[in-house]
Amino acid sequence: MALPSLWRSGREKGELPSVWEPFSSLRHDMDRLFEDFSRDFGWAAPTVAGGSSAPRIDVSETAGEIRIEAELPGVEEKDVEVVLSNGRLTIKGEKKQEKEEKKKDYHLVERSYGAFARSISLPFEADPSQVKATFAEGVLNITVPKPAEVKAKEKKIPIGKG
Repeated sequence: MALPSLWRSGREKGELPSVWEPFSSLRHDMDRLFEDFSRDFGWAAPTVAGGSSAPRIDVSETAGEIRIEAELPGVEEKDVEVVLSNGRLTIKGEKKQEKEEKKKDYHLVERSYGAFARSISLPFEADPSQVKATFAEGVLNITVPKPAEVKAKEKKIPIGKG
């Protein structure tokens, strides 16, 4: 269950933009901060439709490629799958975590299991043989090179004065 946003733009209800609209970047950062804080205490996890857990991702683009970085703490490489199909890149897998602690006066066993999935629509049809994925220390890095035809269609437009 995600925490409610601190600021509402008003657009969720079809209203005119709020006076807070210029602060949407700040809103996004604050929402993420509170989600991270709540996750640290086990209060909430980002979810997608169906209630499955969704990994946090960062997507960046250069002239020649799109880079995706997914945070998958507590997940092992063997439990992660990356699929490219019909212009969509999907990261899916399963988290299996068990912790057992025995002390003189108590015995604690905690288990956490769950499937996750996250899909990203690509702005071009990617060549699956060129996509590269690496996994290290709970972070999945994916590089999707842009095809030559996409690079050729891009042109920087000069901006004139007045």
